[in-house]
Amino acid sequence: QVQLVESGGGLVQPGGSLRLSCAASGFTFTNAIMSWYRQAPGKDHEWVAVISEDGTESNYPQSTRGRFTISRDNARNTVYLQMTQLKPEDTAIYYCKYHVYWGKGTLVTVSS
Repeated sequence: QVQLVESGGGLVQPGGSLRLSCAASGFTFTNAIMSWYRQAPGKDHEWVAVISEDGTESNYPQSTRGRFTISRDNARNTVYLQMTQLKPEDTAIYYCKYHVYWGKGTLVTVSS
C-alpha cells in the first residue's frame, strides 16, 4: 500500500533553515507528481510546493517562493523540502502528498 513518511521537522529560530524528507513506497515513484502541504494551528491545509515526475519542474505559492525548494531523488524514492529564511508563520505540520495519499506529517516550529 502507499506509504509516505515525513521526517526532519523540529524547532528552528527565525531566519534559520531546515530540510524535510519524505520517503515514499507502494507506488511507482518515478511516475508521481509530489507535493508538500502544511497545516498551521487552527487553519486549513496550505499547498507549499509541487514537483514534476522527473524533477525538472516545480512550483510554489507566493508565500514560499524564493525561500523553499522542493527536490527529489528518484533512486531513493524520496522527496525533499529545503526551507530557508524561516518565519514564525511557517510554523505548521508539514505533509507530503501523492495523489489522494497523505503522510502523517512532521512538525516545524519557528520560534526564538
